[in-house]
Amino acid sequence: MARITIEDCMKRVSNRFLLCNMTAKRVRQVRDGSEYLVSSPKNEDIVVSLREIAAGKIILKEEEKEEKQEDN
Repeated sequence: MARITIEDCMKRVSNRFLLCNMTAKRVRQVRDGSEYLVSSPKNEDIVVSLREIAAGKIILKEEEKEEKQEDN
């Protein structure tokens, strides 16, 4: 059985705080009705979200950072 680890996700995301925020946002999207981007039967939403990040299906948009800087 394959297991997801934080180290797998850290290859795609620069720090743990950002990983936590990305995962939480994705879990909310899934619970609001968004479709899974990876096949992961019988797993919790958080595990599926971490698998999506590790697979490179979820990426951080640089536009969001730029918008926040412009508002200040």
